Amino acid sequence: MDLFEYMSEKNKEKESPLAARMRPDTLDEVVGQQHIIGKDKLLYRAIKADKLSSIIFYGPPGTGKTTLARVIANTTSAEFMQINATVAGKKDMEEVVKKAKEYQGMYGRRTILFIDEIHRFNKGQQDYLLPFVEDGTIILIGATTENPYFEVNGALLSRSNIFELKPLSNEDIKTLIIRAVNDEHKGLGSFNVEIDDDAADFLANAANGDARNALSAVELGVMTTPPLSDGRIHIDRETAAECIQKKVLPYDKDGDNHYDNISAFIKSMRGSDPDAAIYYLARMLCSGEDIKFIARRIMICASEDVGMADPEALQVAVSASLAVERVGMPEARIILAQAACYVACAPKSNASYLAIDEAIALVENGGVYPVPRHLQNVHADSAGQEREQGYLYAHDYPNHYVDQQYLPDDIKDKKFYHPTDNGYEKEIKEYFDRIGRKK
Repeated sequence: MDLFEYMSEKNKEKESPLAARMRPDTLDEVVGQQHIIGKDKLLYRAIKADKLSSIIFYGPPGTGKTTLARVIANTTSAEFMQINATVAGKKDMEEVVKKAKEYQGMYGRRTILFIDEIHRFNKGQQDYLLPFVEDGTIILIGATTENPYFEVNGALLSRSNIFELKPLSNEDIKTLIIRAVNDEHKGLGSFNVEIDDDAADFLANAANGDARNALSAVELGVMTTPPLSDGRIHIDRETAAECIQKKVLPYDKDGDNHYDNISAFIKSMRGSDPDAAIYYLARMLCSGEDIKFIARRIMICASEDVGMADPEALQVAVSASLAVERVGMPEARIILAQAACYVACAPKSNASYLAIDEAIALVENGGVYPVPRHLQNVHADSAGQEREQGYLYAHDYPNHYVDQQYLPDDIKDKKFYHPTDNGYEKEIKEYFDRIGRKK
């Protein structure tokens, strides 16, 4: 590299976007992804020991795939080369392989090749890399936003460790925002920036797990906000919202608005009003409410307020909860809307909820009675007598039902569960009538 190239690289580094400048240099500076880079995890140990094998990172944008590759570049003794699959062709790969062979032959050094957007390579391009990954000429680090099991050559996958990066939590992103604002070397510390805590929270929520979005908004805010009379640049929530192009709604995640909205949301579903449920869902989503929190409330409502009137409501709610974690925003809004509509439109019953609360109250107030002998586990008791005397096996009787006592003697006639006439519970009552069970 000559002087002009050196100065060009320095200027490029200085003028890079904040998100690029704030990329950590060491593994210990990385925020988030502790499920793969925690100090007891395989990837952390492999990077620290400089003993990497081929790996593929996949996950949503802004979660740290390129960041981890850069950290590896800074810590490895191997040669590190990078290409982007969106612009690289076979000629570029041939040049990489040629240099890798030279480094290996002349200096005995390995070559790590980082390929960003590896899913953009077609099958032929991926096949070209295979023998060089196989013989160790190249240690491959691939990064992709797509599921590698669908987009990457199966032979390459079998020779690589796959690591999934997850959307950063709001706390992780807030940590990065505060770090960027205060860092005088790579960040915005020299601008004398002051960012309100609720502004940082708002940006972290609105970023939807993408650190790049949040840092770009912070940089835009600092660069376009005139300083105050004392020279400070003040970023409040309104400025933050303008920079990330998201309207601020009156919603305090620790105050009345938070609790009022979630309360109205739940009561609308309980009250079988899907329109109101969708409205309050929209307000929470537009205000940056945690989608996992919303999904949890839908699951609770599906069990507490729908219950056995429609047992599938809980299945829908649980599936929605899993889906929103995997998909993230903005698509998660559709999944949450579907689940909320289902729960709101489902027949309602709180019979199972009342039943367990009544049973718990009884137990907590001393109602712990001996299990009937015919229901006890089969083995000889301390007196050497065989247990399970007199138990009637339900499947040996018509309708797979036999009338026998299951509750302890002291409460043998107690009823906890009272099915209603709504939805599936009406069928339960009819089933009890058919088999002759007392409701």
